[in-house]
Amino acid sequence: MASDGQVFVKFGRIVAKHCLDKRCSTELLCASEQTHTISSQLSIVARVKAVTAESKSSSELLVSNAQNLIQAVLHVLKAAEAACIKGLQKPPPDSEEEEVAAFCTHWRKTLLWHRAKESLNSERDELGLRKTQARTEPTLTAMVQEQSPQTQYTPKHSKRIKGHTTMDSHL
Repeated sequence: MASDGQVFVKFGRIVAKHCLDKRCSTELLCASEQTHTISSQLSIVARVKAVTAESKSSSELLVSNAQNLIQAVLHVLKAAEAACIKGLQKPPPDSEEEEVAAFCTHWRKTLLWHRAKESLNSERDELGLRKTQARTEPTLTAMVQEQSPQTQYTPKHSKRIKGHTTMDSHL
C-alpha cells in the first residue's frame, strides 16, 4: 500500500509540473508531498511491525497510517481534478508524462460531456431552474477505481513504476 502511495505522488508531481494555474500546481505539489510523507511513514511502521511482537497498539498505528494515506491520496486526486480543469501544458511526446496528461484529458472530456448533457437534458422547475439529477459527475477517483488493464482506454505505452504500470488499477 505504501508503494502504491508513491505512484500517486509521482502522478501528482507530473500533473503539477504541467498545470497552467500556479495555485493549483502549488496545492497539488503540497498534497503530493503530504502523500509522500505518509507513505514513507506507513512503510516504516509496516517494517517495524513485521520484526516486532504482535501488539494491539502497533496494529492500530498501522491501520491509522493506512487510513491517513487513503485520505492523502484522495486529496491528491481532488487537487489533480482542479489542475486538470484549469488546463495542462502539452507534455513531451512518447513519455510517461504524456500518458498521465492523456488520462487527465480523458477525464476532463468525460466531465465536460457530462455537464453539457446535464444542462441540455435536465428538467426545469416552476422557476426555470434546472432540477439536479441523481447522477454524479465523473471524478478522477472513480476513473482510477474503474481503471484496469482490460478497459477500453489503454495508453500507447505502459511504463513501469515500482512494479505497477502508470495506468493500472493503482494508477
